Amino acid sequence: MPSVAAVDPRTIFAADEWRALTRVSRWRGGWLVLHGWGSVALIIAAALWVDHWIAWLPAIALIGGRQLGLAILMHEGAHGLLHPNRSFNNWLGEWATGAAVGSDLQSYRTYHLTHHRFTQQPEDPDLGLSKPFPTSRASLMRKVLRDLTGQTFLKQRSAQCVLAWRGVGAMLRGGAMASGGKDSAAGTPFNRQGAAGLNAPPDGSEAGAIAVAHTVGRFLLVQTILLALSLTLYGWTPFLLWLVALATTFQFALRIRNIAEHACTATGPGDPFSHARTTHASLTERALLAPYWVNYHAEHHLFMGVPCYRLSRVHDLLVQRGHADRMTLADGYAEVMRQVVRA
Repeated sequence: MPSVAAVDPRTIFAADEWRALTRVSRWRGGWLVLHGWGSVALIIAAALWVDHWIAWLPAIALIGGRQLGLAILMHEGAHGLLHPNRSFNNWLGEWATGAAVGSDLQSYRTYHLTHHRFTQQPEDPDLGLSKPFPTSRASLMRKVLRDLTGQTFLKQRSAQCVLAWRGVGAMLRGGAMASGGKDSAAGTPFNRQGAAGLNAPPDGSEAGAIAVAHTVGRFLLVQTILLALSLTLYGWTPFLLWLVALATTFQFALRIRNIAEHACTATGPGDPFSHARTTHASLTERALLAPYWVNYHAEHHLFMGVPCYRLSRVHDLLVQRGHADRMTLADGYAEVMRQVVRA
């Protein structure tokens, strides 16, 4: 099928306006990465200050939202929008954000750009995340329960580790691309649930297994560093809060975000204004489900060269210039859930 139709920004924005919107800041991407990690630290510190287990529940919910934020910033890095220096941009996306949640920048980039090219068409590698909708309330609740009880996390990570073990064996045998498989489109074996949205589906090859082994290695290294910091500064509790959030509320936030972006939107290569949803998010929703302007997903698909911190400005300009009626918009995540669940 043909690629999704592109929108010429010159038909909407003045030349100097467009240059300003697409300029990648030398400091804002790094600041957002620091903000993401600093928020996690402050949430954990606040829970420890309360010194009661009842504070752990809101802390785990908020940490899951910040972990999603790190994943979103990895996505920014995949688009080259964290920093104008490509090497530093890739380091921020690979090590400072993606590794913490088990994602690989390089494989994700190749896979994700295919998603942009064929959004909501059969060739879209993310179509499996939106195709099941609308669905029944019971089906959605079963998925949410699996997320919040850690079942999704365990299923995904165990499958990932099995493939990584194959990759380690291949590297020890001197297998193909043992240096890392950076050009492979392989990623993790669990994309279809939606964890993904963070990784490319594996290609089943030896090179793919090696790429997954490198991804798992980075993930485990970051977890080891976090555990060491936790034990040095306070004990087990900070790391356990991080890990429980990663296994539960992060999975839940990731699922809701994936649903909101494309479920029950238009398909086919026609009007690109309708292929992704923008969800107006409250402060609470931004904290838990929509960090770093990820709710402006229609704008991101229309103009993927715009950094996340300018998407709200793009939205305002599109509305001011009469394009709102062409867009798929929702007034909050509760409204999205009503749209994607059958009566």
